[in-house]
Amino acid sequence: MAYMSQEHKKELAPTIKSVLSKYGMKGTIGIKHHSTLVINIKSGKLDIIGNWYNKATEHGETNRYGDKVVKPEYMQVNEYWIDENYTGEVKDFLNELHEAAKGPNFFNNDDIQTDYFHRSHYIDIHVGKWDRPYVYEG
Repeated sequence: MAYMSQEHKKELAPTIKSVLSKYGMKGTIGIKHHSTLVINIKSGKLDIIGNWYNKATEHGETNRYGDKVVKPEYMQVNEYWIDENYTGEVKDFLNELHEAAKGPNFFNNDDIQTDYFHRSHYIDIHVGKWDRPYVYEG
């Protein structure tokens, strides 16, 4: 069962903050439902949303399902598809941030076929919020 405590968050915070400052980003770290480490990126020198939008629309204004792609003001990063959805420095930043959020004691023994989910903790990376859009300072 996934579990994230305040103590574990404090252990991971210095590494996460160093990755944020390395790339000129501002954000906060929190916990959701005692199981998820949440990183909220508020602003920074990387155009994360623009990078995602450019990658999503590189073959036109519709996605592979025929839906029109709209550039959002905030979003949640899909941690499993960072390499496919982002490019360049933004991809490097998100991969480093994800690794820092895992920490040295991270484990994932999930087995979806047997409906067994066991990992140290979940990770959410948010870029902006619904009431406070991401601010690109580039």
